[in-house]
Amino acid sequence: MIRLGMLTPSSNTRLEPATAALLHDAPGITAHFSRFRVTEITLSAAGLGQFDEAPILSAAGFLADAKVDAIAWNGTSAAWLGFARDEALCARITDVTGIPAATAVLGFRDAFTRAGIRRVGLVTPYTGDVQARIQANWGAAGFDCTAERHCGLSDNFSFAEVPASEVAAMARAVAAEGAQAVAIVCTNMAGAAMAEELEAELGIPVFDSIAVTLWAALRAAGADPGRITGRGGLFRL
Repeated sequence: MIRLGMLTPSSNTRLEPATAALLHDAPGITAHFSRFRVTEITLSAAGLGQFDEAPILSAAGFLADAKVDAIAWNGTSAAWLGFARDEALCARITDVTGIPAATAVLGFRDAFTRAGIRRVGLVTPYTGDVQARIQANWGAAGFDCTAERHCGLSDNFSFAEVPASEVAAMARAVAAEGAQAVAIVCTNMAGAAMAEELEAELGIPVFDSIAVTLWAALRAAGADPGRITGRGGLFRL
């Protein structure tokens, strides 16, 4: 039995059912969730302060009580705060709990590197200033995100209400601009269920944040992500 602990934004309604769907045909792997408060995605002091270490470590401690094999931050804050933020968070989670840790954003970096992706089609629900911060951070790491689409939203709950058809249209748009892969960056947005179908249509990988977090968590736990089948090329990396 592999137990995966997922640190979850409080207003997120997508990641738990999507993770359950991804694990539907993977017996012996279970996901367990612990929430801390996240209600807005902005660059304001209040928005950035939601990702302070203390509440995240408290939520991680509750997951440790369930004796999970890995703890993953199932959120994308380091996309605009910087990769170093999640590197430090993973180290602290492991220091405090003794459990290996992973995150969505570090998972994206690893997946891009393993797949040889340098031109990323960035799809998010975020506002323009947050999107620009992601483009700058990822660009500095060698991932060109000039092909991008975003919805201009800041209320975290609202991200889940973006129709799947709109997300798919944004993916098609960035693919048409020459992206080598589509990155759907937000764990409260439709994407995971459509990855396999979009990949067949577009001919490039489609990496959804919820799927990337699960992929990274399985690797942190020492499990084979290939146990997840029919859910996109990510799990075949």
